[in-house]
Amino acid sequence: MSLSDRIASGLKATLGAGVVDALANGVLMILLARYLLSPAEFGLLHYALSIIGVVAILGTLGLPSSIARYVTELSETDPDQVRYVIRFGVTAILGLSVVVGAVLAIASPVIAGAANEAGLVPLLVLGFGYVLGNSFFKTFSRLFQSINRVDWSGRLVALSGSVRLVAAVLFVLAGFGAVGALAGYLVGFAAASAVGAVAFYRLSYRSLPNPKGVAQGLRRRIVEYAVPLTATRGANVLDKRIDTVLIGLFLGPIPVGYYTISKQVSQFASIPATSLGYTISPTVGEQRAGEDAGRARAVYEASLKHVLLLYVPGTVGLVLVAEPTVTHVFGAAYADAAPVLQVLAGFMLMNAINKVTSDGLDYLGRARSRAIVKTVTAVANFLLNLVLIPAIGVIGAAVATVATYTVYTLTNVYIIHDELDLDLVALGRLLAGVIGVAAVMGGVVRLLVPRVTGLVTLILVVGVGVAVWGALAAFGGLLDIGRIRSVLT
Repeated sequence: MSLSDRIASGLKATLGAGVVDALANGVLMILLARYLLSPAEFGLLHYALSIIGVVAILGTLGLPSSIARYVTELSETDPDQVRYVIRFGVTAILGLSVVVGAVLAIASPVIAGAANEAGLVPLLVLGFGYVLGNSFFKTFSRLFQSINRVDWSGRLVALSGSVRLVAAVLFVLAGFGAVGALAGYLVGFAAASAVGAVAFYRLSYRSLPNPKGVAQGLRRRIVEYAVPLTATRGANVLDKRIDTVLIGLFLGPIPVGYYTISKQVSQFASIPATSLGYTISPTVGEQRAGEDAGRARAVYEASLKHVLLLYVPGTVGLVLVAEPTVTHVFGAAYADAAPVLQVLAGFMLMNAINKVTSDGLDYLGRARSRAIVKTVTAVANFLLNLVLIPAIGVIGAAVATVATYTVYTLTNVYIIHDELDLDLVALGRLLAGVIGVAAVMGGVVRLLVPRVTGLVTLILVVGVGVAVWGALAAFGGLLDIGRIRSVLT
């Protein structure tokens, strides 16, 4: 299979899985927010998920990405060591996740007391299963990525999301409330982890040669490379979760619900970029390791161009339709989330660019550089949240997120430019054209938004915007319709 065919195949698999997972998550969010939970229960659920998510980083310490990096590298240079890398990594992650999950469950009354929310206790007790399941879900997803079987990574994502939706709804309907919803997450992770373990063993692990001995310093190198990855993941979790935790502390569970809805909508829109970045990252590193920097650069530049073409107009559109989207999809009770979503449209754009950039840095051996930048911007985000949330409420958290994530993303692009020497002139010309398309499309959508009276008219307005964008991009030579059709089919 050629390089382009392999990327296209992986993109289709991960994009399809991402759509299934995001749709399942979106349906679950709508059902919980609009029908099954009160705004206070919905906010409390996501308050707990944010706390658990911050703690869960300790359950892996960056090891999944580190072992994936060494599996990819040693498969080419020293295949006899691959089985040992996998065995060492999985064993270490099991031990870490069990200890961290148990500590979280035992400390749940103390954490709930500090947060002044007694309802957090049963949710945090379930955090034990969340930490364990999430750790192995991430581990097997990364292992499949490391052997260029992202189709299987995609299957695990889709399975986890689908099972989570069904299990959470059934548990809530059975009368377990927010606790039942969280239990659905555990069941989803458990199902995906079990399938992933069996599939990886059959497809890859059992065919690997037994190591005759462990290469000197291999364990040390795995752990050492996990350190900057841990810092990056820890800073990433801090960046994405601490704002929600602080909103809960300063403002209570209901505003947490407003912020969660806005963040989820902006992240939902990043599915194509996430799929593309997940697919190309090992390829960029593989080509660079093979001394083919030109091909690695071409892969990354093509990905970045498509992201800009899709997400710059998408950001404009989201700002314009934020209010009717929130009120007609989630209900009038969440109307205060609309201005938050408008601010987080900027996060959607930066997140999309980062999705095709950041993982590639790990495979290029620049994890340490990314870790430093991520740590600095995460700390800045934390400090900004401390200042802005008490001052201007939930919107303050959104402003802090967009400001710091923009700095982080643009710095990552600079680092990958330092590695691959990107054609900045060509990228600049493309960006100018994309801004023109976004301006015209935005003008059309703005005229139509006052006519939105319900979900059907909202979908029609969005559809008109997409049609205008597609026509302008195609006629302007920015969008290769034939190439896109070949990739998707």
